[in-house]
Amino acid sequence: MKIHSVKFNFIMNFILTVSSIIFPMITFPYISRVLLPEGNGKIAFVNSVATYFTMFASLGIPTYGIRVCAGIRDNKEKLSKTVQELLIINAVTMSITCAIFLVSILVIPEFNEEKRLFIIYMIGMIVSMFSMNWLYSALEQYSYITACNLIVKIIFLGLVFLLIKKQEDYILYGGITMLANISAYLINFIYAQKFITFKRNGKYEFKKHLKPIFVFFAMSAAINVYTNLDVIMLRFMKGNTEVGYYNTAIKVKTILVTLVTSLGAVLLPRLSYYVKKDRKENFYQTIAKAFNFVMILGLSLMIYFVIFAEDTVLLLSGGAYRASIPSMMIMMPTVFFIGLSNITGIQVLTPQNEEKRVLYSILWGAGVDLILNLVLIPKYASFGAAFATVIAELVVLIVQCIYLKGMFKFILKEVDFFKIAAALLLACLAGILVKIYFDASVFLRLVISACIFFGVYGVALLVMREKFVCETLKSLLRAKK
Repeated sequence: MKIHSVKFNFIMNFILTVSSIIFPMITFPYISRVLLPEGNGKIAFVNSVATYFTMFASLGIPTYGIRVCAGIRDNKEKLSKTVQELLIINAVTMSITCAIFLVSILVIPEFNEEKRLFIIYMIGMIVSMFSMNWLYSALEQYSYITACNLIVKIIFLGLVFLLIKKQEDYILYGGITMLANISAYLINFIYAQKFITFKRNGKYEFKKHLKPIFVFFAMSAAINVYTNLDVIMLRFMKGNTEVGYYNTAIKVKTILVTLVTSLGAVLLPRLSYYVKKDRKENFYQTIAKAFNFVMILGLSLMIYFVIFAEDTVLLLSGGAYRASIPSMMIMMPTVFFIGLSNITGIQVLTPQNEEKRVLYSILWGAGVDLILNLVLIPKYASFGAAFATVIAELVVLIVQCIYLKGMFKFILKEVDFFKIAAALLLACLAGILVKIYFDASVFLRLVISACIFFGVYGVALLVMREKFVCETLKSLLRAKK
């Protein structure tokens, strides 16, 4: 089995990440205008509820699977046995969860109102246990992941524009979404036989997986409290339309977070491998590069989309979603906070078997989020939910930084804060000037402003010879030769 370099894996994952940005930017403006805030809110609500049930069904396998399989990927026999054990555990929990899900649809009035949509999402949830993305991440098969994902997204894109024509088509839109996911899951399951065998070999050892799986599950549960609970609370307190407004802000945030954390998805299996082989120097060097990546990219994206929040909402969703603008602006710091906590939690603590500390940090964030949502949503609706999310993410990051205060002495030496801040200031001034004086269509203003903002930012970093940017540019130039 060929294991590619981190650089190759990052390029593949970057392509995947870019597609995760481009495709929603193509479909979301269309879907937002066809389904309107109410239809969009229904989809967001059902998806949030289904996410909770999927989390319970999968326990902590998606993250734990990457770590445990990365450590034994060189032994096909052990790898196959481990994968089988995790799939069986997943099948048991999925059966229990689906039974509870079905009862919930029948007895909860708000669920029963959209029972057809809930049933569609439940089918997708059942098949999701065959996706085995954790196996492909552990094996660092990013070329396959990227190719499969792109094909499914292209088919999904065509079906959306071909079939979704009116507001009442929100159920059909949910069906198309689940069909695309199910197709990818089944392809993954079939292709997995290239790396493992599904023939039983020896006695299964479920017990050794249960403790770490439940720790990762607790982490996942706590994360979902403050990533999905706000949507559900908004639905019960303020209705589908308010959820539709909030979902626009969430969409933008999710796209940007995907971009900022793209490197982390590649690094987790590699970092787990370094820990397993006791290669500490490689571990620390990789973490320092990841931290620089988030500092440079995360801060710039956060500032740009605060300045141009109005244009972004109008382009993506239209004038009917103007109420989303304040929520989007207040939510943008989460892009930076999540980028950093992805490093401190997933890339540093998790490979070192410190997932309990990650769990504690997430529990702090979840508790803060729940309390703030209860206080703020009744009065401030989606704006209050956005503010609660920002504070929750900041709390998670602070707690994790306290755990890692010793390591930060090394990491902070590798970050040139002054040069990054100076470049951001110049880019910010350029962006504000464009916003004030450049009168054009929303699309053209966003294109021009992005080119100027990020162009000034990049040039400033190069002129000041910021270490990470210069090394990355040199690496790219060498790769072309």
